[in-house]
Amino acid sequence: MAQESLRAQIQTYLSRLQELITRGRQVRELVAGNPSSAATIAANRRWQQDCGAAIYQLSGGSKAHWLARAFSEAFLVRSADGQAVEGVAPEELVQRLLGVLEQGVASLSSMGEQVLLQASSATTPPRRFDFVHNPELRPIVEQAYTESRQSLEQGDYDAALRASCSILEAIVTDALEHKGVNMLAHEVAPAGRISDWPFETRLAVAESAGLIRGGWARLTPAARAYRDNEKEAGVVSERDARTAGQALNVVMRDLNPGR
Repeated sequence: MAQESLRAQIQTYLSRLQELITRGRQVRELVAGNPSSAATIAANRRWQQDCGAAIYQLSGGSKAHWLARAFSEAFLVRSADGQAVEGVAPEELVQRLLGVLEQGVASLSSMGEQVLLQASSATTPPRRFDFVHNPELRPIVEQAYTESRQSLEQGDYDAALRASCSILEAIVTDALEHKGVNMLAHEVAPAGRISDWPFETRLAVAESAGLIRGGWARLTPAARAYRDNEKEAGVVSERDARTAGQALNVVMRDLNPGR
């Protein structure tokens, strides 16, 4: 309900700003054609007052809000030494105020997209991991899967890749431990505990044991070295993240063939 209310408020403000932008363009034409006309001056004044009221509401009455500051600064010109000087030509002022209104539209539109994303995430049922043998692990990977999708949609490709690879490592480790080291081919299974094996080794052994197929091979170098990526911040691409998610889904189907 709160999200629906917020979306309705955003849409109301967007409609208001769009109406002011349309009026502003009309005022701009009037000012360009006959700036000294009493009708033009009156229309311009009413429009500026309505703009001020809308900005006041959007900024919560705070003069420190970036939109309120942008509105105030539109009325100023600056001298060569950077000092503010009162007085802006009428046509230029209209254009500046239109720019402020358009900034408000862009900000509200971005907020609206975020609300829609959150609403979609909230209403989408979590991906089930009933095939995971360790019951304590299931809610952890379910939450991580949801977070990986959210990160991908929000453009946080590093977080999306880490989440996908950590899930992949966890569910493959779970499958290997359930099968047991003694049941794995000795020529492919290294010594030591499964949880100590490198990421790629676990995947390769799981494939050799017939637990999964070769879909994991599509993982990019960034995904294969995901544990080391703290040292390489910013190098994860959208392709890296999406490919990791795709490989995860393929392995999930391998481990849960009845799904």
